[in-house]
Amino acid sequence: MCKECYSNQSRITPILESEKCLRNHTQYICSTCGRCICIEMDEKRGLRRWNFPFKTADIAKLYLRVAEVSTGKCCSIYEIISDKGRKSYKIFEDRETVEEYLRKNKDKQCSMETIYQIEQYREYKKSQIRKLNSSEIEKYLKEQQE
Repeated sequence: MCKECYSNQSRITPILESEKCLRNHTQYICSTCGRCICIEMDEKRGLRRWNFPFKTADIAKLYLRVAEVSTGKCCSIYEIISDKGRKSYKIFEDRETVEEYLRKNKDKQCSMETIYQIEQYREYKKSQIRKLNSSEIEKYLKEQQE
């Protein structure tokens, strides 16, 4: 597992519409394994990708690093269950933001136990946040298919 971005697969992200995301969105580029993680703000919702609910904890873990970089501190993944029994996984900055989310979303519940969290936030000096150029995109997409 990459010590910086917590993934076993250095080309797993973007998961959906890889080429579109790499061409149009700002990426966090892991300085350890080179994995690109979308850090772009969603203009419709006013949220970053990591703020969205994820189908699995493993998918949420793929975006945990950009949450930490965005906030400058350790973040955690929590399991959220809707009144209809649907499970999703969300990344939160701290326990207070989980509690605030639950106050605003009365149809959601959470055991308040973290699913995943690192012990200490660490900055990596060689990581980058930027848009990729065309040759980087082509190389990344090729490696993603291999």
